[in-house]
Amino acid sequence: MAIVGSIHGRFIIFNNHKPSIRHRQRRKPTPPIFISTNLSDINPNHLRDLCSTCNHSLHRFPNILPDGRIEPVDVDKLRIALLHSSVVVSVFAKPELVRLPESNTGGDWYRRMIPLTPVTGELVGFGRAVSDNALTASIYDVMVTPTLQGRGIGRMIVQRIIRLLTSKGIYDIAALCSDQEMCFFKECGFGDDMLGSTTMMYSKSGSDMVVSAGRKLLMVPPLRKS
Repeated sequence: MAIVGSIHGRFIIFNNHKPSIRHRQRRKPTPPIFISTNLSDINPNHLRDLCSTCNHSLHRFPNILPDGRIEPVDVDKLRIALLHSSVVVSVFAKPELVRLPESNTGGDWYRRMIPLTPVTGELVGFGRAVSDNALTASIYDVMVTPTLQGRGIGRMIVQRIIRLLTSKGIYDIAALCSDQEMCFFKECGFGDDMLGSTTMMYSKSGSDMVVSAGRKLLMVPPLRKS
C-alpha cells in the first residue's frame, strides 16, 4: 500500500513498506543514541572526521587520493553548507560504544554514568536537507559511522528530516542518492516520482569556458572528475 502526497500538482510516493520478520531479526539492536536537530550541536571539524570515516564527501565531485579515499572536505565550505541547510540532524553515541559496538560495557564506570549529550558523545550519524521552506526539499549526505551501520540509525535520521519538513507543509521531498543507496531510501518510504521525472545535472568538461548570461559574461570552471 502506498500513500500519495501532492502539492501544487507535484506528487511523490511514500510506500508503507515494513521490513519482513526475517529482516527485523537480522538487524542488530539500536544502541543508546542522542539525536539533535540543533545546528549548534554540530562541530564542523567533527563532521569532517565523520565524512572521512564513512569515506563520504559533501562535494559531488571530490578529488580522489592515491589510496582511493576521498579528499577531506574544506571545513570553511562545510560550515557554509551547514548554515544554508534547512534541516540538519546529528546523532551522537558514547565513544566507547563506537569502539566496541558489540558491548555496552566499554569504558570505566564513571564514563558510563555520564549522561549522553552532544558534548559527552561522539558524532556517529548525520543527514541534512536543503529546502525553499515552502514547497520543495532535497535530502543529502545521510551517513552513519561504519561500526554502527545496520542498526536503524540511518532510517531514524531520514524519518526525523521528513518529520521536520512535513511539519512545515513540505511534502515534495526528493533524495539525491547513488544506485547503492536506492535500496536504503526505498526502505525509508521513497519511490519513483509519479510524474516520471529524472534528475539531470549540469556538467561540462574541458578547459574553462565563457558563458553568456544576458549581458554578463560568467567564467564557468570545469567540474572535477571522480
